[in-house]
Order: sequence, then C-alpha cells, then structure tokens
Amino acid sequence: MTEDALRTHRRRELRDFLMSRRARVSPTEAGLPDGGARRRTPGLRREEVAVLAGVGASWYQWLEQGRDISVSPQVLDAVARVLRLSNAERRHLYLLAGLNPPAPEVAPEVRDMCDGLRRLIDTWMPYPAHIMDPYYNCVMYNDAAGMVLGMRPDNTQNCIIDFFTDPLYRGQSRTWEKNARTVVAQFRASCAAAPDDEGYQEVLSQLRDASPEFATLWEERDIEDAGQIRKELDHPLVGLLAVESTAMKVPARPDLTIVLHTPLPEANTAAKLEWLASPEGRRGSMYPVAG
Repeated sequence: MTEDALRTHRRRELRDFLMSRRARVSPTEAGLPDGGARRRTPGLRREEVAVLAGVGASWYQWLEQGRDISVSPQVLDAVARVLRLSNAERRHLYLLAGLNPPAPEVAPEVRDMCDGLRRLIDTWMPYPAHIMDPYYNCVMYNDAAGMVLGMRPDNTQNCIIDFFTDPLYRGQSRTWEKNARTVVAQFRASCAAAPDDEGYQEVLSQLRDASPEFATLWEERDIEDAGQIRKELDHPLVGLLAVESTAMKVPARPDLTIVLHTPLPEANTAAKLEWLASPEGRRGSMYPVAG
C-alpha cells in the first residue's frame, strides 16, 4: 500500500471511528436535553460535540471527515472526554489523527486482573514465574520461583535490588556477571521513559548506595529493551539448571511485567524442575536457591 493510500485509509478509519463513538453517547449522558421524539440523530450531533469540546463546529466536522487539518493533544483529549473514550480508545484516536499516543494507563475496570495473572503463573508450574511492577518490585511469584530463583519474603522483594544485594541469589548463578550488564541496561531504559518518576529515582538511589558494581554499570549508560535472558544456576539438590527468562507485557496492565522462565534443552533442566516441584523435591528443598 502506498503512502497516499495509507493516509486515505487512516482518515477513513478516523471518520468511521468518531461517528461510531459519537452515536453511542446520549445527550443525557453528555448533560444535554435529549430532545424527545423530535431527535433523529442517534447519540450526539457534530455541533454538540464541538460545543462540549470547546472547538469550532467546522473544525470538528473537518476532523470527522478526515480532512488534512492540524490537531493538538489538548483538543483530542477534549474530544475524547466528550465522547467518553476509554484509555485504549483515546490512544487509538491519537494514532488515527497522526499523533504519538499518550502512555498507556490502567483502566479501573481491569485493576482486578491480578487474580487471573496469579492463575497464569501458577499454571506455569513447575517452571519459575513472577510478576513485577514498573519499579521492579515483585508483585507475586509462583512456588518454583521460590525454590529455584530464591524469591522469599525476607529479601527486599525488589528484583533488581535483590539481583545486586542478595548473596544467595548471586552465589548460585553462573551467569551473574554477564546478566548484570543486561539487567542494568534494561532498567535504564525503563527509567529513561519516565525521567520525573520519583519511584524510579528511589530505587536508583538505593541501588547506588548498596552496590558499587551497579553504580559502575549504570555510568556506562547502556540501553536495552526487555526481552530474553539466559540464566544458568547451580541448585544444591539437582545441580545445573539452564533456563531462559522472557519478559512480557499485558496491554491492559501496562504497569506490570510477567517474567516466565522456560527450561532450555541442556542439563535435563525440564525434568529437574518437575522433580523439584514434586512432593519429594519439596521435602528436599530446605533452603531457597537463587539464579
């Protein structure tokens, strides 16, 4: 598809999207008289959207017609408010209008997804899995993450702080030095996306004070997106384990990252993880082990 064809398609999608959203908002919901039986337009009229959004009627008509006009985030936000758009719909409006969308937000109706995410990581057993918030605080983890990765109530419950300060975590990992650089580069990418966020600054301050190695790596200013990391660790009961961690996002909960660990083919890792999760293996796991 050519650039002109793509532009035409986007404008057509913008027109249809705005018309459909306008049709679903009743005058009563917008704080206007409903007009009774005399009203033939479903939902709001274009002129009513323009008045409520504080924009010119002609400008809004041109926007809905998909004309090549100048738009600003402030005006789009006003239109989104009048049309009662959800967070996802607001971002979609920005994209159709040719603007960079705002950062994803967590809609109130999906804040209870944690029950479903708990089921997800528990179903991932016997393989380790955990969920982090934006500041790398551990929100929840499954039993395998406790038995294999050393996640436990008596550490800081912050994944990057524990990576650098927990001797149990570090002592069992064969790949700590290699992975440390990647972990710091990924954390820097997260911080850079929210430079004024005090939560990141607090974690960063703790890390600099607690770990000279982190401070040194931080000054190298490497940047990496979250992805996959190979981990090798020595477990006192089963020996070498080789796993691959994968960080994933759920669009509806952009504040959370799901980290799933998958066994790699070597060292018979899958069978070892299954044994550790068995009743016999659980009885033998007297001490948590990290990697």
